[in-house]
Amino acid sequence: MKIVIVSTAYPLRGGIAHYIALLYKHLSKDHDVEIVTFSRQYPAFLFPGKSQEEQGGGGTVVPGEQLIDSINPFTWYTAAKAIARKKPDLLIFKYWLPFFGPCFGTISRLVKRWTGAKTLFICDNIIPHEKRPGDTAFTRYAFGSVDSFIVQSRAVERDLISFHPGARHRFVPHPVYEIFGVGMAKADARKKLGLNDERIILFFGYIRRYKGLHILLDAMPKILERIKVKLMVVGEFYGDEELYRRQIADNRLQMDVMVHAEYVPNEEVGLYFSACDVVVLPYVSATQSGIVQIAYQFDKPVIATDVGGLSEVVLHEKTGFIVPPNQPAALANAVVRFYEEKRENDFVASVRDEKKNYSWETLVEAIEMLGKA
Repeated sequence: MKIVIVSTAYPLRGGIAHYIALLYKHLSKDHDVEIVTFSRQYPAFLFPGKSQEEQGGGGTVVPGEQLIDSINPFTWYTAAKAIARKKPDLLIFKYWLPFFGPCFGTISRLVKRWTGAKTLFICDNIIPHEKRPGDTAFTRYAFGSVDSFIVQSRAVERDLISFHPGARHRFVPHPVYEIFGVGMAKADARKKLGLNDERIILFFGYIRRYKGLHILLDAMPKILERIKVKLMVVGEFYGDEELYRRQIADNRLQMDVMVHAEYVPNEEVGLYFSACDVVVLPYVSATQSGIVQIAYQFDKPVIATDVGGLSEVVLHEKTGFIVPPNQPAALANAVVRFYEEKRENDFVASVRDEKKNYSWETLVEAIEMLGKA
């Protein structure tokens, strides 16, 4: 098939761009694939981070045309014309935010009208964690010309069916992020980071309120009452960093929490995952999280909250622990149990087995089935 992917992609950064790089790699084995991405993804005033562009290369460098300005409808038309000239059989959109609904919906309608191409949306969310006016209308417009959907958690599947009854779709678990390599020995990673602590837990990724870092920081004193542990917080703040800094100070955690408040280049991601014992996702709300797939790539167990589809991927008492959200005491107890019961080796073995279920080949097969039908 001739396939065009419309999404965030290199040279833009972040988990979705990484996902698209891997999708391109695996689809290109048997299909003619091209990528169309953004010349401007977000207006500066809507983007809370420091940069929208990738700082490193790693495995994310893929060919793509930067044709779309998310807030300039004229570029939606010209991008659609450029895509139509490629004569695609299938147009794939990675959908995660209603903000892109008008843009994606317009491009989809025009390309279908001019070429008859089928359209497929791979949905991270239906309605996002942080809701805004217009979400429902924008999403409804985006979905109005879609032939089929792929969802990557049962939680998103339920949202899709509720929002768009009768939607033709397939559920395929989110594949692992193999783009970051295979990691290194824990002792070597800790030496590079200047860490000597016996126990290290990791919170990784963009720091937004719904991801619950504040819950984990409230849990830390309860953990430290029982065991010694260091928390690594690694990621760029998408909000008031000072709020978290004050919380660390108020809880007297300055010696127990290491904060690396920067976007991590792809080639350094494995360093932080390799150094930790377990990854902690204290989310307040979620549909799914690519952080679990990164953790699994590095054979790391996960302690996560029971929100969205996290409990579908983090198997309680097998690849980690699932705890109730918004409960620092429950989160603290899970971390302590992990160490006191010496669960790491058993969890790691289960992670190595479980991650076999999260393959790119399964996703490609689903795309081929939906695209040809």
